[in-house]
Amino acid sequence: MTTNPRWRALTRHQLFWPVAVLVILLLVNVPFTPDFFSIKMTDGHLYGSLVSIVLFGSPLILVAVGMTLVIATGGIDLSVGAVVAITGALTCSYISDQKDQSALAGVLLAMGLGLLAAVVCGLWNGFLVARMGIQPIIATLIIMVAGRGVAQLITDGQIITINSEPYKLIGGGYWLTLPFSIFVVAAVVAVTVALTRRTALGLLVESVGGNAEASRLVGIRSLRIKIMVYVFCAGCAGIAGLMISSNTSAADGNNAGLWIELDAILAVVIGGTSLLGGRFSIGGTVVGALVIQTLTTTIYTIGVPTQTNLVFKAAVVIVVCLLQSPKFRAKVFGARGFGGRRGGMQAAAEAEAAPAPETVRKMEVS
Repeated sequence: MTTNPRWRALTRHQLFWPVAVLVILLLVNVPFTPDFFSIKMTDGHLYGSLVSIVLFGSPLILVAVGMTLVIATGGIDLSVGAVVAITGALTCSYISDQKDQSALAGVLLAMGLGLLAAVVCGLWNGFLVARMGIQPIIATLIIMVAGRGVAQLITDGQIITINSEPYKLIGGGYWLTLPFSIFVVAAVVAVTVALTRRTALGLLVESVGGNAEASRLVGIRSLRIKIMVYVFCAGCAGIAGLMISSNTSAADGNNAGLWIELDAILAVVIGGTSLLGGRFSIGGTVVGALVIQTLTTTIYTIGVPTQTNLVFKAAVVIVVCLLQSPKFRAKVFGARGFGGRRGGMQAAAEAEAAPAPETVRKMEVS
């Protein structure tokens, strides 16, 4: 028995297994919520489980997109959760001090201050990594730890609540019947794809991640590229912080964005981007973030006990990562219908014979 070439090519596509898992997770909810796929119009707004998944997953998508470029350069950013907290705390603190919290000028200025603080955090991370040569996991750990303390200082250890209609629009408002945050995410993703796939920027990022020294020797300013991606990642985290605080109309320096950095890294890995750096996929990251958010929704829908939901979540993530491994698919599925034993042996041989991605990238750069 031979495998259909089209089917084999489809299953080897980078997005096949993440999309397949996303579809399966969505279907799992149907027996527990029969109207899971239904979308209703109420008061001129679209409501439904699918809309909620995208709405609540918007901050994660933003953070994961920024994390993708950082990981593509061979780095990591553990500070995004703290940046989310700092941005929300500074913005809400400024708005709460205004006599008219719904004044558009005051809200825009508050958002500008919050995003400026996020950019400063990104510059600091980029400076430590690119200029000082500190390992990314250590450099970003500084703000991860200290950042929440800064957010707590800004809010005096309290949860700041606000009542601002213009600010509410960012994370909890609607526009053209859809949540406004969806349009923000779509704009950020579209700009990122345009800059990384329609210009040479994406190739430069991949070359720096493949071999930073070789990139420098051929004239690529790798240090600037690294600083730029950390600033971009922090900026995405800052927008996510605005969304989260806007959706709740409050700033919680202790819990806002808590552990979102881990979910973002998982989303990037599920999307097919290697943690070793090099080639990346923005589309895969978006699908990975939707998988994480759908999994969270599914956990609550099927009634998984609270004390075991993290274990359940980890198990699903492990399954997704294994399905993406060519060697795993060759050994498990190759002998069980994905090409028969001969097809499985052939796939395994191809996986063994294929050069390591790092080697390929170094050859390409050279």
